[in-house]
Amino acid sequence: MTALGGGVSIVPVGSKAELDRFIRVPMRLGAGDQNYVPPLMIERQESLTAKGNPFFAHADVQFWLAVRDGRDVGRISAQIDHLNPQTKDGVGHFGMIAAEDDPAVFEALFATAEAWLRERGCRTALGPVNLSTNEEVGLLVEGHDTPPMFMMSHDARHAPARIEGAGYARAKDIYAYVCSVADDLPGPILRRVRKGAADGVVLRRLDMKRFDAEVRTLTGILNDAWSGNWGFTPTTEAETQALANTLKLVIDPRLTWFAEIDGEAAGFMVLLPNINEAIRDLGGKLFPFGWAKLVWRLKVKGVKTGRVPLMGVKRTFASTLRGQLLPFQLIDAVAQSARKLGYARYELSWVLEDNTAMRRICDAGGAKVYKTYRLYEKAL
Repeated sequence: MTALGGGVSIVPVGSKAELDRFIRVPMRLGAGDQNYVPPLMIERQESLTAKGNPFFAHADVQFWLAVRDGRDVGRISAQIDHLNPQTKDGVGHFGMIAAEDDPAVFEALFATAEAWLRERGCRTALGPVNLSTNEEVGLLVEGHDTPPMFMMSHDARHAPARIEGAGYARAKDIYAYVCSVADDLPGPILRRVRKGAADGVVLRRLDMKRFDAEVRTLTGILNDAWSGNWGFTPTTEAETQALANTLKLVIDPRLTWFAEIDGEAAGFMVLLPNINEAIRDLGGKLFPFGWAKLVWRLKVKGVKTGRVPLMGVKRTFASTLRGQLLPFQLIDAVAQSARKLGYARYELSWVLEDNTAMRRICDAGGAKVYKTYRLYEKAL
């Protein structure tokens, strides 16, 4: 434990009990926010440990709690991802930031995380990244009036000012787009899509009987399609497989589509049911009755919202006429399935502000920005 100013002590997380406290900090802080959705404790416990998250195999990670008068008042993480190309440029990440509206708490947390990064050779702190750039990225700065979708953060309104007060400046904005399932693609695009696939183009649904092979195919497309994006970190098959295994019970093959061109996997789109809609009132607990409620809501009642966390077209095809139409063919296929299943809307996230290709697809498809997340940076 390290005592800092303002009566704040910083405690490095080293035990399961301390990790549980770390997970609960934002749950307590968000208790008065009607749009905050408590995460499932069991999912967080798995995602934030080396045993459950393959990210730890290629990253150095440390968590801390801020404590004052025996009470947890904040938390932060620092991590260095050795697969992230920016690491070679001296960039380290902070993440998991949540704290009471007190500058002393934020300053103590950031001073600790920055010292840890600096000791390991980092020259810039960038975040929040929770924990990988392939997981939750950015701090919510606009869009607090609606609940977050699954695997998207919902941060306190005071957090941006406090982070800026600790010396951080905007590095990059990230957008979440929302679509109405009832709305078709714009007429000219829809007419082209509905003409049928071009020669050599095949769209197909996820084959659950070949699930592991399908995950490998998705990983290959993802790493190729996103390779030119700012801050992109290649995802390992172990990471994709771990996420897929976690989501296997909720993945609907009718909402996961692949596109092939001349027999080669060329693109994909995944729409996941918005689990946050189903767990919102569970308080992070699955026992004793949460499991039954979750299964019933997902499998019987059904949710009305979903999120597209993964979508991509291989770069080889993206500049061709057939490849340029693939995103809209995938969107139409997924939207038609979602409509039949009773979905009302879905989110496309996250999209970098300077990812002009994806933003044009979202705009052309009628999607609208409804949440903005921000990455901050500071020279160390």
